Amino acid sequence: MSATLSSSSVLASVSDELAGAVERAGAGVVTVDGRHRHPASGIVWTVDGLIATANHVVERDEEIEVGLPDGRSANANLVGRDPGSDLALLRIDASDIAPMDRSSVEPRVGHLALAIGRPGPSGAMASLGVVTSVGGPLRFRGGASLERYMRADVAMLPGFSGGPLVDTTGNLIGLNSSTLGRSGQLTVLAETIDATVATLLQHGRVRRGYLGVGAQGVRLPDALTQSLGNGQEQGLLIVSVESGGPADTAGLMLGDVILAIDGDEVHQVEQLQERLTGDRVGNSVPVRIARGGEPREIGVTIGERQRQAE
Repeated sequence: MSATLSSSSVLASVSDELAGAVERAGAGVVTVDGRHRHPASGIVWTVDGLIATANHVVERDEEIEVGLPDGRSANANLVGRDPGSDLALLRIDASDIAPMDRSSVEPRVGHLALAIGRPGPSGAMASLGVVTSVGGPLRFRGGASLERYMRADVAMLPGFSGGPLVDTTGNLIGLNSSTLGRSGQLTVLAETIDATVATLLQHGRVRRGYLGVGAQGVRLPDALTQSLGNGQEQGLLIVSVESGGPADTAGLMLGDVILAIDGDEVHQVEQLQERLTGDRVGNSVPVRIARGGEPREIGVTIGERQRQAE
C-alpha cells in the first residue's frame, strides 16, 4: 500500500512540475494571426517587441495580429522572413513583454520535452513527448541548411507551428515547425534563430547564392589529379546549366567539372552550396574547372537565389 502511495505521490509531483513548466513557458508564447486559416503561435524573442514564428504561418505581409498572454491584441509589422529555415520575424509596439528563458541543458535523445502553443484566446496549450533525434547539419534544396536541429515526438496540434519546444522547467529549446524538412515536425534551435534574427533585422531576408547549374560528384581521372598537384580526386560534373544564369553568363558549360570555388575544393553538391554564402552574392568569384581534362579558372558573379528551399 505504501509503495502505491509513494508512486502516486511521485506522479503527482511530476505532473505538477510539468504544469508549472507550461505556465512559465506560456507567458512567452503569443498567438499569431497571419493567415486565412486558424491562427498559429509565436515566441516573444526580445523585450522590445520582436516575435519569432514560423514563416509558413505568416501568409500575408500586412494586417498581422498578435495576441498577447494577458489578453491584449497588437498589430504586428513583418520585419523579414526566411522560407529556407521556416522563420519569420515580427515586431509589435510593446515594451512590457518578457522573452522566454533559454534552456541551459544540452538536449539529448530521451529527454522529455513540451511543445507549447497559443493558437487562440483560450490560453496556452501543451503536448508532452520525448526527444527522438538531435543532429545536423541538415541541408535543404536551394542552399538552406541547419547546422543543428532536433526532433521530438510531441503532438503538433493545430496552431502549434511557430511555438516553442521547452524543457521540463519551461525553458526554451527552439521553435517548432510542422513543415520544415522532408518529414516535417522539426525544431529549429534557439542559437540558429538568433543568427537568423540578426540577419533579418539587417536585411529583411537571408541571402543565399547560386550558380545556376545542376551537378553531381565524379571521380577525377588520374592524369587530371596528377596535373592538379594537390591530391584532389573528386569534383562536380555539370549536368545542366540554367539559361541566363550566373554560370551560363560566365561561360560555364555542360560537361565542365567544378574543382574549387574561390580556392576551396568542392567534392559534393553540399560543399558547393556551403561555398555560395550570402556575402558572395553580386561578387565575382574565381571558379576553377576542368574542361577537356585541362584545368582553367573562370570568374563567375554569384547570383542571389530568389526562391529558397522549403
